[in-house]
Amino acid sequence: MAWDFSTEPEFQEQLDWVDRFCREEVEPLELVFPFAVRMRDPKMKALVDPLKAQVKEKGLWAIFLDKDLGGPGFGQLKLALINEIIGRYGIAPSIFGCQAPDTGNMEILAAYGTEEQKERWLYPLLNQEIWSAYSMTEPQGGSDPNLFTTVAVRDGDEWVINGEKWFTSAGRYSDIIFVMCTNGIFIVPRATPGLEIMDEPRTHDHIIYRDVRVPLDHLLGPEDGAKVLAQRRLGGGRIHHAMRAIAQCRRAFDMMCERALSRESHGKVIAEHQMVQSAIADSYAEINMLRLLVLWTAWTIDNSSTQASRTQIAACKYTAAKVLREVAYRAIHIYGSLGVTNLTPLQAMWAAAPTMSVMDGVDEVHKVTVARDVLKNYRPHEGLWPSEYFPAKREEARKKFAQAMSDDPDLIIYADRMAARAGGHG
Repeated sequence: MAWDFSTEPEFQEQLDWVDRFCREEVEPLELVFPFAVRMRDPKMKALVDPLKAQVKEKGLWAIFLDKDLGGPGFGQLKLALINEIIGRYGIAPSIFGCQAPDTGNMEILAAYGTEEQKERWLYPLLNQEIWSAYSMTEPQGGSDPNLFTTVAVRDGDEWVINGEKWFTSAGRYSDIIFVMCTNGIFIVPRATPGLEIMDEPRTHDHIIYRDVRVPLDHLLGPEDGAKVLAQRRLGGGRIHHAMRAIAQCRRAFDMMCERALSRESHGKVIAEHQMVQSAIADSYAEINMLRLLVLWTAWTIDNSSTQASRTQIAACKYTAAKVLREVAYRAIHIYGSLGVTNLTPLQAMWAAAPTMSVMDGVDEVHKVTVARDVLKNYRPHEGLWPSEYFPAKREEARKKFAQAMSDDPDLIIYADRMAARAGGHG
């Protein structure tokens, strides 16, 4: 077994280019034209398309996909290292062709779509000719599919969908919506009659489906296969969110350290105050623990599968939300009054933490998953005492030296003396 925390020089060069490109090209565009990346206005496309062309020229377009689907086939570990960079910038994933929620939708289209469905939707999504959304959670049932009521009923050569969905991210800006029903996942063009998007909330949309009709070939994968497709989609999405959360945590940490060295309070730079030092030290440790957990999980996926890594992915999901919440709060606190305004990224980071805690299933559900999976590797101890009960272990250990003690009674005296001195300790 080999342990390696290094990056190949050739790939490090690509990472350095991504970092420089995002700082010099992507961030300025985001600051001045924040919505340009999804706009079809020719003037905006003239600003965005050259950046996408540079990414494609570097072989970094659609970095989450295998080569046969138009991506570079990096795998999850390399994807995590790239996401650590692009996650700092809101529009960077779109510039690199790996934006949510399109990534997950493309993955299940690639895995379960027919050739006709791929031609109609997958390749246009890959080329960002169209945009998509994922309509899963419901007002009364959250993300628990056992409580869903949205259903598609077959009527001749059409499916008729009725139900209500909540938290459909970017639904109003999409061209097609992947709707999870009790009996399958259906691809619904946003302009389909009967599909009504409520005025609020604006980012994560509330959608009502009233007699929405789509052709039979808009069913993705098998009928009644919604849960299987959803797990395939959400597993990858959770780890990708965690990868980008590292970038946000590190950005908040960088801001925290810069501020600590730049401000004075009570006669000295605030970095010299122990409470500030404590905040920096805790943040440093938490970010790096999260990073190692995510990279280890990405490595595990590359060497097994998403399904085999479900326990680690679940742990990444709730740990990322927790670390982002804690680090962002500390940074806000060190920034003082400036930190509670919208003049820095910190407020948005702080607001993103509870969102991360509830999207793709609430943290508590994933903690239950982790606990149950972990406990499968353990068994209850036999008898009254736990396995690490020293008197019982010592008694068992003495059996190993039974012959030596029989040959030399002084060893018995010495062992009894040590046991008396140790008392209940080892």
